[in-house]
Amino acid sequence: MKEFELKYGCNPNQKPAKIYMHDGSELPIKILCGRPGYINFLDAFNSWQLVKELRGALGLPAVTSFKHVSPTSAAVGIPMSKELMQACFVTPEEVSTPLALAYARARGTDRMCSFGDWVALSDVCDVATAKLIQREVSDGVIAPGYEPEALEILKTKRKGAYNIVEIDPDFVPAEIERKQVFGITFEQGRNNFHIGEELLQNIVTANKDLPDSAKRDLIISLITLKYTQSNSVCYAVDGQAIGVGAGQQSRIHCTRLAGTKADTWFLRQHEKVLNLPFVDGIARPTRDNVIDGYINRNEEDVCADGNWQKYFTKQPEPLTDAEIKAYLATKTGVALGSDAFFPFDDNIQRAAASGVKYVAEPGGSIRDDAVIECADKYGMVVAFTGMRLFHH
Repeated sequence: MKEFELKYGCNPNQKPAKIYMHDGSELPIKILCGRPGYINFLDAFNSWQLVKELRGALGLPAVTSFKHVSPTSAAVGIPMSKELMQACFVTPEEVSTPLALAYARARGTDRMCSFGDWVALSDVCDVATAKLIQREVSDGVIAPGYEPEALEILKTKRKGAYNIVEIDPDFVPAEIERKQVFGITFEQGRNNFHIGEELLQNIVTANKDLPDSAKRDLIISLITLKYTQSNSVCYAVDGQAIGVGAGQQSRIHCTRLAGTKADTWFLRQHEKVLNLPFVDGIARPTRDNVIDGYINRNEEDVCADGNWQKYFTKQPEPLTDAEIKAYLATKTGVALGSDAFFPFDDNIQRAAASGVKYVAEPGGSIRDDAVIECADKYGMVVAFTGMRLFHH
């Protein structure tokens, strides 16, 4: 297949639209089901790069959940705690393979943002992973292959219209990439910068103790940022990105946004949240919205009279400020990556509030000394990578 005609571009009025190879060669994909659109393919090709790079860097199956050309999370396939399984609504039997573990982590991190997502799998999709994808609201999936039974399971989604894309894992894009804006062609070398442990050697803080688990999480954070719309900051722990702040004009706004998402991820494992008495038959997206409202006290007070009866078998006790503060105070060992330098130490202060112990950022700010001094006050380990990771 040398080109694929799309229904429309970013919006219905943007026609005609298609994807094709600039040099006239065959596309490195097969469309096994559905008819992916313009934004679907943007998500597919960006997300595939992320999981392929994570797989190569860490040697573990990797999965990411994408929405609007940025990841909601990314994770590798390592065992989950009982509490995390419960928070992600999976059982030990359901996460019976490393790829399924990675999917459960990635899809379970920020369930509201992952509603209607695009999924990328680093490995051939197995049956366990397909069964997990099947029950979620999702636009499509890209992988290097599919087990026959897994493919048949996925083809049942959306009444047979679920978008399933197979990509050639050996495809290597051209070194030069181009795009047009306002009829003007932009050209640049691809961002082939390698992210690995060697990037974490320039530790600038007094504390220089960087364990292997923190290196893994910092690598996950940085590779996630490499494919996140900038400005961006990513919190990661236990083999997964737990808070991604994407596309903000201010660095501190990235840090706050990602930190709030990380806090929500932690609080979803709070005993009160795990034991919310939901009524039978509540839809998964509604349940996710209610949990977010219970934790973050959004537009609807889900514990209030007249509201709680819609969701719960009995009125739950609210999660108090004191309980939230005490619970989050027990969380530590979080890694944080930033796609560009921190211009002020307020980013370090906000990161500390979400349990950040390890930081990787390019360095190079005129206020680096103030950032390092602040990190030293919290006993953090900060590595200057020397490499910016903007993505647009």
